[in-house]
Amino acid sequence: MSLKPINDRVVVKPAPADAKTSGGIIIPDTAKEKPQKGKIVAVGPGKDGNKLTVKKGDTVLYGKYAGQELEYEGKEYLIMREDDILVVIG
Repeated sequence: MSLKPINDRVVVKPAPADAKTSGGIIIPDTAKEKPQKGKIVAVGPGKDGNKLTVKKGDTVLYGKYAGQELEYEGKEYLIMREDDILVVIG
C-alpha cells in the first residue's frame, strides 16, 4: 500500500457491515449501518514528537462519524486522527 498518513492520522479498513441480524433477518444494503470497527492498515509518524499508541494491524473501534471516507484502488478506507479511535481490541 502506498498510502502514507501524515502527523497523527491513521488509515483504517472498515469491517464489512452485517448482512443478517442475530435472529436471521437479512438486512438490505440501504438499511445497513456503517461499521464502527476496523483494522489499521497504515499509521503516521506522530505529531510534535509524540509517537502514536496504535500500530498497523490493530483492530479498533472508532466513533460513528469519525474519519474521512476514501476509495483507493477499489477498496474503501477511512482516514482519521488517532484521537477518533476509542479502543484497541485484542
